[in-house]
Amino acid sequence: MKSFHILYLLVILLALNSCKKDDDQPTGPGTATYSSEVATSWVGLILKLTKETPGFSPPVVARVHGYAGLTLYESVRPGMPGYKSLEGQLTAFTAGTVPTATANLEYHWGAVANASLSVLVKGCFKTTSPENLILINDLEAQFFNQFQTESSEAVIARSVAFGQAVGNAILAFAESDGQGECYKTNFPASYIVPVGDGLWEPTSPTNLIPLQPYWGNVRPFLVTNVADILPVPPPAYSTDPTSAFFKEAMEVYTTVNALTPDQLVIAKYWSDDPGKTATPPGHSCSIMKQILEDEQADLARAAEVYAKLGMAVHDAFVSCWYAKYQYNLVRPITFVHGHIDNTWTIPLATPPFPEYTSGHSVQSGASAKVLTDLYGSTYSFVDRTHADRSDIDGTPRAFPNFYAFAEEAAISRLYGGIHFRSAIDIGVAQGIKVGSNIGSLQFR
Repeated sequence: MKSFHILYLLVILLALNSCKKDDDQPTGPGTATYSSEVATSWVGLILKLTKETPGFSPPVVARVHGYAGLTLYESVRPGMPGYKSLEGQLTAFTAGTVPTATANLEYHWGAVANASLSVLVKGCFKTTSPENLILINDLEAQFFNQFQTESSEAVIARSVAFGQAVGNAILAFAESDGQGECYKTNFPASYIVPVGDGLWEPTSPTNLIPLQPYWGNVRPFLVTNVADILPVPPPAYSTDPTSAFFKEAMEVYTTVNALTPDQLVIAKYWSDDPGKTATPPGHSCSIMKQILEDEQADLARAAEVYAKLGMAVHDAFVSCWYAKYQYNLVRPITFVHGHIDNTWTIPLATPPFPEYTSGHSVQSGASAKVLTDLYGSTYSFVDRTHADRSDIDGTPRAFPNFYAFAEEAAISRLYGGIHFRSAIDIGVAQGIKVGSNIGSLQFR
């Protein structure tokens, strides 16, 4: 009988604790009751800013999306019952990094998201043009004015204050990685370019130092996404026509020389050059934005999706750049000019950094894995990222699933004469591992 009473008391205590946990949550409508428009509008502005702000190379852009996604998620997560903070799960993102919402008070989660993303974007794009700074302020004001009509003055004021607090906390966390001004250090003069057979050589007189040579040491969201998944070495460098390396070079050479019109369209569609576009990680986030809009997703869904995809593309570039500067492999155009055909031309400009693995492939593989986990292996979509461009054929492209997009983005680098086959295929596999590790995070 005594044991029965003890068991009964334990049940009561558990029930009381459970009730206390629920009572400690904010009150009012949850994050899922709000539209994702505030999130997708900020993503759209980030895509524009990355295209128009000097220095925003692909690794730099990926970093912005990583921290913007984390900012959105952590700011509106208190309104998502059952969801967990990522504190304690990400590198150096310790408990107490992010302020907590006040229990038993109501928040307008759209206003929270607007305020937090405004802080993050202003912090990341301090050097953008005055016109773009006005756009940032205008977008913040647009949603603030809209949300003022949806809730009381006290709720909006509380929500804005909380959003700004989270935004400032994530911005401080981002800057603790030492890359707060990484847009200024794309080509550090301190880097000494290794010299030797098969090693990267400058492919343009304007870029004698490769892009972001230290980026492989930048803090990832998950340390398992870097050295732990370093891909196997590329085929051994060789000028022997019977060697695996020479054969890969011949594949690039013959493919480019016999490009079909469709292959040329693909090469240019996925090139996503800095200064002209939002770069490859921006392209992945553009696809995400379109899907969220097409699905009329709620704000909670957008927060989870953007957090996962943003962190995946950031870690993909850290992982890829770690491999690039471990192997420091020569580019196809350098090898072909030296050993096959010194008059060879390719349809794209070769990027100024080592070849192996392919950044397009790694980030596309990571994106495809994350999006497949979120939407399923049979989710079909149409990518309209370049529909408004007139300098290329930006006709929207349809894909039966996310891996199909990743495979096309990856193979586009063969068509462009940019990468060898190994960098493409192994790069996609490397990216999938990155995405899989992001998928292991406990969101709920």
